[in-house]
Amino acid sequence: MMTWLNALQDLHRRCTKAVLVTVAASQGSTPRAAGARMVLTDTQQFDTIGGGHLEWRAAHIARAMLAADPTSVPGLRKLEKIALGPTLGQCCGGVVQLVFERIEPDSDNGHWLARLQQHWQLGRDIWRAVPLETTAPGLLLADDGTTLDVLPALNAALLQHGSTQLLRDQSGQPWLLDRCRAYQPQVVLFGAGHVGTAIVQVLATLPCRIIWVDEREDLFPANLPAQVSVEATDVPNAVVDLADPGAYFLVMTHSHSLDTQLTERILRRADIGWFGLIGSRSKRQQFAHRLLARGITTEQLSRMTCPIGIPGIYGKEPASIAIAVVAQLLQLWELRATLAPPQLSTRLVTQVLDGRH
Repeated sequence: MMTWLNALQDLHRRCTKAVLVTVAASQGSTPRAAGARMVLTDTQQFDTIGGGHLEWRAAHIARAMLAADPTSVPGLRKLEKIALGPTLGQCCGGVVQLVFERIEPDSDNGHWLARLQQHWQLGRDIWRAVPLETTAPGLLLADDGTTLDVLPALNAALLQHGSTQLLRDQSGQPWLLDRCRAYQPQVVLFGAGHVGTAIVQVLATLPCRIIWVDEREDLFPANLPAQVSVEATDVPNAVVDLADPGAYFLVMTHSHSLDTQLTERILRRADIGWFGLIGSRSKRQQFAHRLLARGITTEQLSRMTCPIGIPGIYGKEPASIAIAVVAQLLQLWELRATLAPPQLSTRLVTQVLDGRH
């Protein structure tokens, strides 16, 4: 599944116009919360805002916009309030407000898409401030250490709310303030074999950043999603030291000797989020014996998870292992979010979406 940002970048390269649909607000029971997005062209759809008749209605509106005059406000941006009741054939019963934005394959849009990808790859949240009922350019608001003073009304709203929302500034101008959460957390995966490839394919559909490491450069597929960075290197141990504090490590290389070296290097870091080593219980025992002989303590060894994957999934196929391992990571991330919810930064800097600021 191609995410909305990857889709827009690919469509930009192919000079194809599209409409970005964002759930700007929701009330009651709805399929997706504010911040969900999808991309539509004349013939294709990428990502999802919840499926069913809601997406059918959104697709109808978006494709009508693609056929309209792009220089007019209705042809460029549109806000629609949709009730998910019996008339729409959905039983949710809530209400969603959708913002539709026509995205042309020009240099202006290419600029803000590149800026957005850059921030996501660095693991930084970024906000899109899109003025509605006007063709004026939007803004990117990034956590970059400078206080936002260009639009004080938007700044005040950012301090009060942490998610995508609709608001009006002091002059009455309506805005979509869209928080594009960075791909978090960081996963460092060693091994580009069948299992490693299957895991990356699943992780690439989720909000995380991936560093994929192997010395065999020819194993990496082309056109990887924005959140996947490849390290084709003969010294994979060095990548361990470059990973972010709190990173999640997965080791599954083609060599037990390399697995041992990487395991020792990872366990000597005191700030890892989690470490998983592919293998059986007997492999864990063998590695424990070797690592204790190399000076790894029992406490350090306790941070190694082996075997990996949630209980109850025992298939040996790469896809089965990938599902079990990614489910384990999701459980860890859900727990982390519950224990330490992210705090909204109050230090922001503006950047005009089309680069003219």
